[in-house]
Amino acid sequence: MKISDDGLELIKQFEGLRLMAYQDAVGIWTIGYGSTDRVSPGMRITQVQANERLKEDVHHAEICVDKSVSVPLTQGEFDALVSFVFNLGCAKFRGSTLLRLINDGRMDDAELEFARWDKAGGKVLAGLTARREAEAKRFEA
Repeated sequence: MKISDDGLELIKQFEGLRLMAYQDAVGIWTIGYGSTDRVSPGMRITQVQANERLKEDVHHAEICVDKSVSVPLTQGEFDALVSFVFNLGCAKFRGSTLLRLINDGRMDDAELEFARWDKAGGKVLAGLTARREAEAKRFEA
């Protein structure tokens, strides 16, 4: 599967766009729409480069979801999971109760799991709470 335009907008909405490198809530150097690959302090990119990085990063998240989920997904479920993986990484997704519940076909229970992933550095962040609510809503759609 591929992320839909709605799914891509979900990621863009919560990642925001920054053309100069910055450290995220846990100190990871980030640029563009939440890209963390090959980012260094003082780095600057263009809008075109930010879009290319987003496309690459989303593609990696799509592959992770495709390889990890063993049951059919709706477009909304896929979009929500790609956003989740984009934000948290494939390793955390693969080790999550969220994935186990999905692969067990327990979609209603899986939807409730998004809310558990609202912390960074051990602290609840309002932005992550809002993102998880939006992902759960997209998952349900």
